[in-house]
Amino acid sequence: MEEKSETTTMMGLAARLYEKFKKSIDVLSRASKIDVGTTPADVVHRMDKATLLHYHPTVKETAPVPILVIYALVNRYYMLDLQPDRSMIKNLLNAGFDVYLLDWGYPERGDRFLTLEDYIMGYMDESVDFIRNQSGTNSITLFGICQGGTFCIIYSALYPEKVKNLVTVVSPFDTDTDEGLLNVWSKSMNVDKLVDIMGNVSGDFLNFAFLLLNPFRLMFHKYVDFLENLEDENFVTNFVRMERWIFDSPDQAGEAFRKFIKEIYQQNLLAKNRFYLGGKHVDLNKIKMPVLNVFAEFDHLVPPSSSRPFTEAIPSKDKQMLSFNTGHIGIFVGSRSQKEVCPKIAEWLKPRSQIAPRESEKKR
Repeated sequence: MEEKSETTTMMGLAARLYEKFKKSIDVLSRASKIDVGTTPADVVHRMDKATLLHYHPTVKETAPVPILVIYALVNRYYMLDLQPDRSMIKNLLNAGFDVYLLDWGYPERGDRFLTLEDYIMGYMDESVDFIRNQSGTNSITLFGICQGGTFCIIYSALYPEKVKNLVTVVSPFDTDTDEGLLNVWSKSMNVDKLVDIMGNVSGDFLNFAFLLLNPFRLMFHKYVDFLENLEDENFVTNFVRMERWIFDSPDQAGEAFRKFIKEIYQQNLLAKNRFYLGGKHVDLNKIKMPVLNVFAEFDHLVPPSSSRPFTEAIPSKDKQMLSFNTGHIGIFVGSRSQKEVCPKIAEWLKPRSQIAPRESEKKR
C-alpha cells in the first residue's frame, strides 16, 4: 500500500509539472511580442554596421553638453532601456540630458578583421566628432558601460580634448585579480587558437560560457522560479525581456576580441599604463577631466577590485567613486537603480555639463 501511495504521489507531481510546462509554452508564445528599447530615438549617423542613435528629449531645455553612451560589444545596448519604468536612458533624459548612443550592430563573417582601432579610433571617434559638430560643443560626456567603459577610458586618454566628462559604470580596468570568474576564465583562454579557428567568436559560444560562470542560478534556478510564477504577469514579462536580452548575443569581431582579451585581460596592460592602440600610447596621465567611476559591490562579472583602481590610476583632480549594493545587471534594471544609481549619477553630472563661457560665445 505504501509503495502504491508513493507511486500515486509521484504521478501526481509529474502531471502537475507537465501542466506547468504546457502553460509555460502558452505564456511564452503570448509574451514573445514584448518590446524592448522603446524610448524614441532617431538614427542620425551610420558607419558600416554601426549606427548612432539620438534620443528624443523629454524636457524643454537640455544640458548643453551632450552624452554619448558606449555599451559593450557583448550583448545589446537595450539593457539600458529594457522597459519604460526601468530605463537608465529614460532616467538620463528625464534628468535633462541630451543623450546619444552608439549601437555596434552585428558583425558578420567579413568583419572578422575589425580591430579595436576600428571600434575606438574609428566608429567612436567619428561619432564623437558628429555630436560635437551637431551640438556646437568642443567636448562631450562619455558614458561607458562594462566593456564600453574600458573603451571610454582608452578614448579619453587618446583624445582628452574631446571629452569634457567621463563616466564609467561596472567597467573592467585592473584585471590582476582572482575575484570574478570572468577574470579567471579569460586568463586561461587560448584566445589565439579560438580566433584562428572561429574567425569571429560566436556570440552563442560566449553566452554559454557566461552561463557556466554561475550555472545553478543562471541555468536552473531561474527557470524553476519562472514555472512557480506563471500567474504573475509582471514577473513573466520581466523574465521574457531578460531572456531576450541574454540570448541576443552578437558575434565578436575576431581581431578586436583577440587584442582585448590578450592585452587588457591577460597582460593587464591598460592598468599598467603600457597599452598601445594604433601605435599610440594610451597614457592614463592624460585623463584629467572630471571622472565618475561607478561599480557594484556584488558584481560577479566585473568585481569592484577590477573597477576601483581606475580612480587611483589617473591624475584628475575632480574624480569620484560611487558604489552600490547590487549586481552587474541590477545596477541597470533593479529598483535601486531607478531610485539611487541614476539620480546620483545625474546629480554629479549636471553641474559638469555646462558650456564654458568661451565655448558658449562660439556657439552663438
